[in-house]
Amino acid sequence: MAFFLLTNDDGVEAPALVPLAKALQRLGRVEVVVPDRERSWIGKAITRHDDIRVQVVERDGVQIHTATGYPADCTQLGVYSLFEEMPTMVISGINIGYNHGTAFVLSSGTVGAAVEGWISGVPAMAFSAGTIGDWSHWSRWVWSDDGVERWERLAALAVEIIESVLAAGGVQGADILSVNLPGDATAETPRRVTTVARVGYDPLFKRQSDGVFSHGFGGGIRHMGSLSGTDIEAAGDRV
Repeated sequence: MAFFLLTNDDGVEAPALVPLAKALQRLGRVEVVVPDRERSWIGKAITRHDDIRVQVVERDGVQIHTATGYPADCTQLGVYSLFEEMPTMVISGINIGYNHGTAFVLSSGTVGAAVEGWISGVPAMAFSAGTIGDWSHWSRWVWSDDGVERWERLAALAVEIIESVLAAGGVQGADILSVNLPGDATAETPRRVTTVARVGYDPLFKRQSDGVFSHGFGGGIRHMGSLSGTDIEAAGDRV
């Protein structure tokens, strides 16, 4: 029986976590190990000097291991320390927001957790969901009760994609699959295999006072190549 390790970077309260865990159970055993709080934009950071504390909680009938560390820590613990066998596959997500383009792929805790699975010898897939348009409105909405149906639909779609990948022989031709789902995606939404756009982003921090800066990314993207055939172009085509 397949054994899936499910993690994320949005933490134990992430709205997609329980829907995806439940949907994934159709394919096999599922163990969930996630950060105990949001750990977005952390990449593949590993805890070096602090202890990591793990607790088991339950959300809507799903048992979840929470860890005080980062997403990649959760993968490490799930692969090597918490269970009697290694997982068949690491599944990370579903992230709130697209992880497309090099700047975000390299920064993403969601993708970082999948990378940690890959370097441990476990095939991995990272899932993200987003929208093109009013990000602030959308990001608030997906945490609300009105977003539940959407996450259940996207979770079912993610599992369908995982099942199709497994049926085709697993993660082939790449070490990790990063899947970006439009927020309104259904089983009928066309699927595209893309390259990762070569992009950077604008300054991330704004001065609050002398010597004090806070995260204030305005969404500006610097293009370092053509977007033709890339993940960013594919997302933009959904507008």
